[in-house]
Amino acid sequence: MYDFYCTNSIKTWIIMTIFFLLLISYFCTFRNAVLEFECNKLGHSIPAARKTGTTICGVVFKDGIVLGADTRATEGMIVADKNCSKIHYISPNIYCCGAGTAADTEMTTQIISSNLELHSLSTGRLPRVATANRMLKQMLFRYQGHIGAALVLGGVDCNGPHLYSIYPHGSTDKLPYVTMGSGSLAAMAVFEDRYEQNMEEEDAKRLVRDAIAAGIFNDLGSGSNIDLCVITKGKVDYLRPHDMANKKGVRTGDYKYKRGTTGVLAKAVTKLDLEVVEETVQTMDTS
Repeated sequence: MYDFYCTNSIKTWIIMTIFFLLLISYFCTFRNAVLEFECNKLGHSIPAARKTGTTICGVVFKDGIVLGADTRATEGMIVADKNCSKIHYISPNIYCCGAGTAADTEMTTQIISSNLELHSLSTGRLPRVATANRMLKQMLFRYQGHIGAALVLGGVDCNGPHLYSIYPHGSTDKLPYVTMGSGSLAAMAVFEDRYEQNMEEEDAKRLVRDAIAAGIFNDLGSGSNIDLCVITKGKVDYLRPHDMANKKGVRTGDYKYKRGTTGVLAKAVTKLDLEVVEETVQTMDTS
């Protein structure tokens, strides 16, 4: 009788919990719909999600981790930075590649790096990669995906090499090789084809280099150079740039045309009455 009563009570509690969760989700969705309707009525458009581009990846080899990233930063369809650093410092034994909104990836990794430094001073040892992973995923989950940071976290601690992929909403995967960003599918194709367990360092570096190059050549949001970061026990080798996938070629054509090649339909000259003023610069007496 007691077991039957407990079972029914638990079932009732589960049903009520599900009912309230559905009710809350309905009203939240309804509220968002009302807000969008009011914004449209006032002539305001709903802000669209920012499209970003990047190819980042990582692989576990015999003695450590190799992280890789391209160096193109975009603003819409414009290349804003050709040599952007996307491999961020977390701790002496942990580094993190960032894809998504550049400001979000930089500030997120800096905040976690600062917190891990305090943690390291408190414990008197190097932080574990699992600790960095937990701190990053909890921070991203707290903001429900509004921080546009897709991360590849790698490092070597007392338990060996570890590699994580962290999504903007806070979910994580621990795998022997991971890719993130708009060029991740092209990079993943290279990994799926050529990855082997217990790879040597040079083979792992070549594999990551080719994976990033695949993203650069097959994704418009990725480009420029290839950066690598090799993390082993007690050593970090940050190779920037490791390779230049897209070298600028020499122009073969001549784009100078003779005067009169294009016909001038109309010509208007406006004279401006300008007064030329002479300016003198006086140095400040600092004696």
